[in-house]
Amino acid sequence: MKSAIPSVNLSHYTNGSRNEQLTFIDAVGSAFSEIGFVALKGHFLDDTLTKHLYASVKDFFALPEATKLQYEIEGMAGQRGYTSFGRETAKGSKIADLKEFWHFGQYHDPNGIYPLNCTVLELDSFNIYGEKAFKALENTGLHLLRAIAEHLDLSANYFDQWVIGGNSILRPIHYPPVKPEDRKAIRAAAHGDINLITLLMGAHGKGLQVQRLDGVYVDAIAEPDELMINVGDMLSRLTNNRLKSTIHRVVNPDEDIVNESRYSIPFFMHPKREMPLNCLESCVNDHSPKQFENCTAGEYLDERLRELGLLK
Repeated sequence: MKSAIPSVNLSHYTNGSRNEQLTFIDAVGSAFSEIGFVALKGHFLDDTLTKHLYASVKDFFALPEATKLQYEIEGMAGQRGYTSFGRETAKGSKIADLKEFWHFGQYHDPNGIYPLNCTVLELDSFNIYGEKAFKALENTGLHLLRAIAEHLDLSANYFDQWVIGGNSILRPIHYPPVKPEDRKAIRAAAHGDINLITLLMGAHGKGLQVQRLDGVYVDAIAEPDELMINVGDMLSRLTNNRLKSTIHRVVNPDEDIVNESRYSIPFFMHPKREMPLNCLESCVNDHSPKQFENCTAGEYLDERLRELGLLK
């Protein structure tokens, strides 16, 4: 099946000629302006690490519920550790999503800004491969943001000061088999992401759908060696909606696989809290007047966490 999402290769930017780099920059800019998603080859997450990470993620979610609940930390707004089934609700939805998940956070934190990562005592492989994947995806996102900066006629390193050591999150998700009484909900209701960009590892199981500008939902299917990348609301705000934070969802499976679990591991690339999200001057003009109030990334994140029910 041909995907509705354009595909690009990051190595054309990291190792290519200047012409190859410019072609990559233009392709990414066009995709993010038109549908907000792109499939990315040539990233820094290798097949072996991916295989080990998914195996350890499945092992974690298979632990007894009482064991997992030991890692659900009250008052943390879900920033680290475990979030149990049915705790998160998409903005605008009244029904909780059908998922449980874990959060790995920033490892490069010399000033102690962020909460410490939780260590799962029962499963050391989960801790080891989670950290390795976090760093590989953060490096991928950093290089992709450099291409985005060039597309916006900024210095290639514009985002570096904000995202190196930023408030990023790696979120392994388990969507359990859908029970008959849960069919009124879906695995993840239609939503936009909060952050700058999201890097999604190839999910084990179909279900991700993207809403095109005409309102039609299309399946987002990545090849095994691709990451699915999308614009988040923070980058959309920064660019005055020049780059589109596209609504997407995870629908319930067909009847023949409704009793199977689905696993997904997105990396949400967040900047430091103090990054200003004021619309770039180059993205505001008479044809595109300023659409968003000035705020920082931290202020916007807190607002959205309250909407999700994760922060009081």
